[in-house]
Order: sequence, then structure tokens, then C-alpha cells
Amino acid sequence: MNTFLHLKIITPRKVVIDEKINSVSIPSSEGEITILPRHENLFVLLIEGIIKIKKGDDENYLSIGGGYAETDGESVTILVSKAYGQDEIDKNLTEKALEQAKKILSESKDEKQRSEALSMMRRAIVDSKLLKKRRKTTL
Repeated sequence: MNTFLHLKIITPRKVVIDEKINSVSIPSSEGEITILPRHENLFVLLIEGIIKIKKGDDENYLSIGGGYAETDGESVTILVSKAYGQDEIDKNLTEKALEQAKKILSESKDEKQRSEALSMMRRAIVDSKLLKKRRKTTL
């Protein structure tokens, strides 16, 4: 009985992950979905959020942009606009972006600026949540 999935996470710039895993939890437009080996065929729209990848006793997290995920129960392919880990996020820049977005939202009447500020705020909130996650590692 196969207890692994082959996970491939791809952005427009590179293949971020290409490895065997035990499970992956993804933020879909319908809610969070955990994909395990032998999962039913699935094609789903992803929203900005955090992916949790389990491999043995290790858990790793990635912040992603919107995209799509597909599985046949043996492999999972995730196509997203961006994907990066905790060590790629600058906490100070994230906090600055959040404050700037709040300022624009409170002061601006321009719908385009407000829309961009909301998008910036969502990304900053997702990145902040990722920074708070702790990696589970074996001792």
C-alpha cells in the first residue's frame, strides 16, 4: 500500500517543490482540503493562504498566491502565482506593508488604490500567519 504522494509545486518562475510526501493541506476556494495518498481525483481553485506539507514527522509551510491544484491520488500538482517559505519572508517589510495598506484604505477614495491596498493587506496577513507557524521536527 502506497503511503506517499508525489508533490510538485510550480510557479511561473520555477518548480518550488518536487518530492514525495505523506500529505498536503491546501487553501481552496471551498475551504481547507487535506490530500492523502489514494485521494479521489480532484481539480480545485486555490486562494492565497498557507500550504502545510507533511513528510514523516516533519511539517513545512509555504505561503502561496492563488492558483489550482490537481490530484489523482498518486501525485499532486499545484500551480500558483507565488510560493515561498518562512525563511524567505522579511518580518519588517511585512509589517510595513500591512501598515501602508491600512493607511491607504483609511485615506484613499480611489477604488483602484483601495483594491491594490486590500490585496497588499491580504498578502501581508498570510505572510504574518506563516511567520507565526513553527516547524515540527523530529528530535
